[in-house]
Amino acid sequence: MRVIIFSILVCSALVVCLIGCSNVERADRSLATKRVERASIPMDVDPIMRGTVASETIVMGYQPVVVRGYGFVTGLKGTGSRTAPAEVRQYILREMSRHGVGEYSGQSQILDPEALLSSDNTAIVIVEALIPAGAPRHTKFDVRVYAAPGTSTTSLEGGNLWTTDLRPGVLLVGSRSSRAIAEAKGPIIINPFADDSNRSQTMVNQLSGRVLNGGNSTRELPIRLVMATPSHSRTRLITSAINSGYPREPTQRGETAIGQSGEMITVSVPPSWRDHSDEFVELLRHTSVNVGPIDATATAIKSALTNNPGAAKSASLRWQALGPKSFGSIRSLYDYSEEQPRFAALQAGARLDDALVVPHLLLMATSGSTELRVPCIRLLERMSLNPAIDLGLRPLLNDSDIDVRLAAYEVLRARRDPIVHSQMVGKKFRIDVVPSSFPMIYVSQSGEPAIAIFDDAMRVTTPLTLRAWDGDLMFKGEASADTLEVFFRRGSGITPLVEKVSVKVPELIRFLGHTSDAAHPAPGLGMTFSQTIGAVHALSVNGSLTGPLKMEQDRILAAIAKAGSEAERTDRPEFIDDEVVPDANQPSIAADVVPGLTPRLGSGPPNSTAVDPNAKSRDTVPR
Repeated sequence: MRVIIFSILVCSALVVCLIGCSNVERADRSLATKRVERASIPMDVDPIMRGTVASETIVMGYQPVVVRGYGFVTGLKGTGSRTAPAEVRQYILREMSRHGVGEYSGQSQILDPEALLSSDNTAIVIVEALIPAGAPRHTKFDVRVYAAPGTSTTSLEGGNLWTTDLRPGVLLVGSRSSRAIAEAKGPIIINPFADDSNRSQTMVNQLSGRVLNGGNSTRELPIRLVMATPSHSRTRLITSAINSGYPREPTQRGETAIGQSGEMITVSVPPSWRDHSDEFVELLRHTSVNVGPIDATATAIKSALTNNPGAAKSASLRWQALGPKSFGSIRSLYDYSEEQPRFAALQAGARLDDALVVPHLLLMATSGSTELRVPCIRLLERMSLNPAIDLGLRPLLNDSDIDVRLAAYEVLRARRDPIVHSQMVGKKFRIDVVPSSFPMIYVSQSGEPAIAIFDDAMRVTTPLTLRAWDGDLMFKGEASADTLEVFFRRGSGITPLVEKVSVKVPELIRFLGHTSDAAHPAPGLGMTFSQTIGAVHALSVNGSLTGPLKMEQDRILAAIAKAGSEAERTDRPEFIDDEVVPDANQPSIAADVVPGLTPRLGSGPPNSTAVDPNAKSRDTVPR
């Protein structure tokens, strides 16, 4: 009897336990479900954008990224600084140690980090740059360099930037800084208009320079699509639409879009878009989600555009995302009466490489409104080989508008038109000679260092007697002479060079930059790129050139200033996981340790000439 009663009690207890466990399991599942659910994000979508990726997702990684870091410059000629804020100095010493400076390498001479920092031939600098949106690893970009506040550097001329880590966000050192996503190094080019007597608002001094193509991204900038309304089915649909428009390429590791969950999709930039990742992000946002009859969608976009010309940019991108099957609607607007819809169609046609767009673009580039002439020329740059393009652009080298002339030159050179004669001066810079009825010398400040000479017959005006750089550089030429006598002293204690060179400007510039050696014995002064431009600038100020000297406006500074208006850390939460949250009680190095430095994005070097990216001067040309 006792056994029976005991068995009944045990069974009852087991039943209660099973029921309880079942309830607990159901409760846990319910809680887990509630944890992954979130409210939908309200989206205010323009009518022409309905049905696109941007209408259902929030694109993370849509904006370019401002990066900064403290760097170290060597190779200065007594114009550097031995002083620096203590925290910054210690940071540079740690960076030197991390890169092996001061370690035994089997050589007889070992670099001493402390001795390097205590030399007037070195300087601590701030490096900043803008990485394009969605940039893959190893993307090259220009960087800006300026002397760090709290130092006594007087010039960065002739300096070489050591490898510098670049990080997003405000400028910090130590554990509070975010993870490095890029690095920069290379020779520094100084703005040639560094003469105090000729400085204007858009010109910077010798404490600021740039390293062209000196930046390199070490991490891929992530592109993530966050679903406005979490849904596994919509995530699969959007992923499929992206992969249909941008299928996996031969050298691509995985699919372009991969759904991570019902809330997020990760996107990789295809190899064919590596050099234009920012354009790819734009097309991604304008990609249609429901892949239906493309011609019907293209026609609907055309109707929306003609009813609302203000939607021209979105309409053009939507057509580009649809591809060549949208040509029917696009071509019908190539000669449309209103300029905005016409340009939107021409832009889409050019990006899709439609040969029928060429005569219409050339017509608008020649006689269109001022603000659209240059964009029309730029659209022809990446189109397929077509003699009509080159022949149509050549007359624009003689246009009265300087921006039109420069755009025509740059596109013709990019298309390798033989009318632009190019030659390299060692590995320092490129000389381009362009036939034009408007004599001018143009200097680039982005990408590859280059000097363009408009007027292939340009000569130095004689008679000439010019003394520059405290007597280290002198020019002398007799009236009607075919040669100039040039005196150049590289530094104190160095035997000066005295040579004769042609008065033809292309030959003179090549001579200034050429370094003579056994393989290239021709005479030359071996100047750096910025020294060469400085010498040409001296001739220009003296009135010895038949055309003006123009400098490309600082694109880096203008771009960083524009990006600085965005809340960087708020707009790019994908970097938060990599960052260490600063201690609220610990002051910022940028704000407190380095007096005068404002950590606001886009701020320029303290105590230097301010630069207004929208301003124009007689010597700079915004490109």
